[in-house]
Amino acid sequence: MDKQFSIPEALGQSDAFLEFQEQISRVAPIERPVLILGERGTGKELAASKIHFLSKRWQKPLVTLNCSALTPTLIGSELFGYEKGAFTGAGSRRAGRFEKASEGTLFLDEIGTIPMEVQEKILRVVEYGNFERVGSSDSIHVDVRIVAATNVDLALMAQSGEFKQDLLDRLSFEVIYVPPLRERKGDILVLANHLAARMAFELGRDEIPRISSQALKSLEAYLWPGNIRELKNVIERAVYKSSSGIINEISFSPFKNPYGNVLENRGAGKEKGRDTPKIDEPIYIMDQILKKPFKEAMGELEWHLLSKALNECRFNQKKAAKRLGLSYDQFRGIKKKYADRI
Repeated sequence: MDKQFSIPEALGQSDAFLEFQEQISRVAPIERPVLILGERGTGKELAASKIHFLSKRWQKPLVTLNCSALTPTLIGSELFGYEKGAFTGAGSRRAGRFEKASEGTLFLDEIGTIPMEVQEKILRVVEYGNFERVGSSDSIHVDVRIVAATNVDLALMAQSGEFKQDLLDRLSFEVIYVPPLRERKGDILVLANHLAARMAFELGRDEIPRISSQALKSLEAYLWPGNIRELKNVIERAVYKSSSGIINEISFSPFKNPYGNVLENRGAGKEKGRDTPKIDEPIYIMDQILKKPFKEAMGELEWHLLSKALNECRFNQKKAAKRLGLSYDQFRGIKKKYADRI
């Protein structure tokens, strides 16, 4: 999770959460790389931090780099540092993240965005502990434990040549999957109460709003595509809008135009001349789906999952079927039902 919305301690009591925490505790003392996979907003940075502080390196630096925040030309110099005059603007020598993390842990967030040429250099550091600063031929030795995270399928990227297989093999001594919030139903009330208390304190309120059973049902029925990040926004918005000590209604999306007009859509939903399924429309929001009759609601959900898989797999039907856990024939049978919508 991003620092601005991370909670001090991971909270939860569900089986999925406890098993996830056990995995972290088991691998933390082992001096090997760890790969953390999970959807956006699930708390991958918090997991990396816990791995570091439960390891033998806990008194040494924990250095973080969000790889997606840098251009391909900058990421190399940011990781390995550079010498004075190595390029325009390099006015002095600068140590990179690997040097700063020596004897500690380097957390590479969104590692799937790292360009192939930089992956080659990272592989050398993982294998031998050596690298050169940009603009230098002198080898520098470091002792760094790498913890990496991403929300993309790295194994699939490696198969398609978009990620270096050798590097993936070295980084995946242990692969930990962060459970999405929809698989942690028993934790939603715990997290919601915690976030509500923090928001009430921020607003200077003496009373912490109580979440009604009706509101809790809505929270537990929702699929949470944005996970804890989205839960934080939903709960904070509910507390801020509440005029009593009880939260009865939950608004999952602030994008509900009271005037009904459609705003201009610039380029969204178009890819290679075809309409791509819109995966973030209100139809996805469970409180809207639940208002429909059973068969209609199930059909809408089925269509959404199908559309989302196609969109993420760039309309490759075999990949979409695999992502949904269906055979190709099963996938095509379902797709035929929605031929007029896809």
